[in-house]
Amino acid sequence: MRVTKPAIDIGLYTNRRQAQLDFWQGEVGLEFDHLGKLGGGVHQLRHHCNGSILKVNHARNSLSAAAPSGMVGLVIARTDLAAPRELRDPDGNAVRLVPMGAEDIRNLALRLRARDAVASRDFYVEALGFADKGEGRLRLGESEIWLEADPAAPAVGALAGLGLRYLTLQIDDCDSAHARVLAGGGTEGRPPRTLGDVVRYSFVRDPDGNWIELSERATLTGGLIAR
Repeated sequence: MRVTKPAIDIGLYTNRRQAQLDFWQGEVGLEFDHLGKLGGGVHQLRHHCNGSILKVNHARNSLSAAAPSGMVGLVIARTDLAAPRELRDPDGNAVRLVPMGAEDIRNLALRLRARDAVASRDFYVEALGFADKGEGRLRLGESEIWLEADPAAPAVGALAGLGLRYLTLQIDDCDSAHARVLAGGGTEGRPPRTLGDVVRYSFVRDPDGNWIELSERATLTGGLIAR
């Protein structure tokens, strides 16, 4: 599996569109990119974040707060900070802003709760190609995942629920990457599908059930593979 962008993207779901836009654009300082319609009453508002994309998925229908996610916070680097800032977005997601380069962060880190940190580490390293930096820190390009061991963590719920819900890897071949992840201990979330000539994508789930999108985007690959 070859990644086509040296950073992960992050997706969250919310029912509070304007409050979230005010937070991510005003408090965190992210630049709005564009809006995409995902169907089912969901609009995706995409924001640039140090080479990553933060996807604010606004759902028209009420979202459940009772569907757990293992994604418990983000650490985001900012060039204009002298000291860290601890924030919460309107839905309570933890966001830590740090000076650029602090804690070796120049992009972002996703804090991920894991019932078995060793199994999670092995999965992200062997099936997805992350590098193990030690002490629970896994790196892909400029982005990191910080594993936080919690043997009592509840099983992860459905994709669409309040909060941080999924991470996205931009890769060169969705179908082969999907098969590799399933062979490497992941489970299927949603099989590969194609949206026009724009993207072919799928969802897989890690050992705790966390959702991972595998995205073969034509703007990054030079065109979708003929199938």
